Amino acid sequence: MDRNTRARITSLYDTRLQRGYVKGKLASDPVYAATAALLAGTQLPLLDIGCGLGLLGHFLHAQGHRQPYVGLDHDVRKINAAQRAVHRAGLDAVMSLRHGDATAFPTLHGHVTLLDVLHYLPREQQQALLLMATRQLAPQGILIIRNVLREPNWRFQATRLEEFFLRTSGWIRGGVQHYPSADELRGTLESAGLDVHIESLRGRTPFNSYLIVAQPHR
Repeated sequence: MDRNTRARITSLYDTRLQRGYVKGKLASDPVYAATAALLAGTQLPLLDIGCGLGLLGHFLHAQGHRQPYVGLDHDVRKINAAQRAVHRAGLDAVMSLRHGDATAFPTLHGHVTLLDVLHYLPREQQQALLLMATRQLAPQGILIIRNVLREPNWRFQATRLEEFFLRTSGWIRGGVQHYPSADELRGTLESAGLDVHIESLRGRTPFNSYLIVAQPHR
């Protein structure tokens, strides 16, 4: 994404803290471009679970994606800020942001994203959420997950330190509950009838992040 587009999206948000966060994420986080590439050429709607400030929707629209986007998040502060940003951008017709948890899924059969969400839930709730997400997939839909995976390396320890500061700052409420392993996620998704591909997605960050892409058997 070019600098002018990043600046335009950043300007949509209310506070200096929000704008600083948005600017940094759009400039350095590889997950948005990776998701846009996976969704290229499709018109299926997208359900973004744990959407936060709705950045993925803005990124996709700026890259020419025009499929309906529904963002869901339990943090009412972020949803309110995201709704104001959508309104300022004039995207109310294509982007819908809703406050709610995993039990409040809208009926939507298309693609699903879970970006940096799972580790804030206990293990059993992670598995339940994954199964609920799979039921939102269309036959040609893709479930896109970005998450830290539990591994014995320094990147995992760096991630744990970052999450400590996120929790103490109040940006993320509740904090980490369980870091899943690759085998945990693969087992749950394959049992649900999906083909699973896992690859590193750290970008220029020190964190132990992975991209997990799951699709119904074809």
